[in-house]
Amino acid sequence: MTRLSLLFVVVLILTLPLTAQESDKRDNNLDVRSPVGDLHVGSDADAKKAGLPLYPGARPKLEEDNGPLNFKVLAESFGVKLVVAKYDSDDAPAKIVAYYRQALKKYGKVLECHIQKHDGDTQVDLSDHDSDKGKELKCDENSGPVTELKVGTEDNQQIVAVEPSDAGAGSTFALVYLYTRGKQGEI
Repeated sequence: MTRLSLLFVVVLILTLPLTAQESDKRDNNLDVRSPVGDLHVGSDADAKKAGLPLYPGARPKLEEDNGPLNFKVLAESFGVKLVVAKYDSDDAPAKIVAYYRQALKKYGKVLECHIQKHDGDTQVDLSDHDSDKGKELKCDENSGPVTELKVGTEDNQQIVAVEPSDAGAGSTFALVYLYTRGKQGEI
């Protein structure tokens, strides 16, 4: 992270309490605009903001401390956009995986991974290395009950993680969109 980027993050953290009056109380969103960059943090994430259709009959997953996230930071030297939305469905994981495998095809080759647990972690590299642009996605592990569908590149990816519901019947799934850029590009 460059010195200007670090300065931007520090300024944002220091100004968050001062800009709380700008937040939208209904949606728990915070928007900060400054000469060094912009910040959006909100719980307004959904399938559409993740660039995907919503699986028919899916319901937002209600979690007290791990709700939907729509996060965007734009500065001159870097940008990050992350959208995470979680849903429950009465359908089996295989049906949801088939649905999203088809939906993701419009973005390119779909990679299928099987992992132990999807916790929303993604790798984010904020450096501006042109050689890193377009790095292919890969499976970090390939055994477990969670099916992860990935498409795109490390700096522009969509992920659908589907797992059997904790309640026994049905499924829980997360839709994730992650885009990062260095000095070039728009978010």
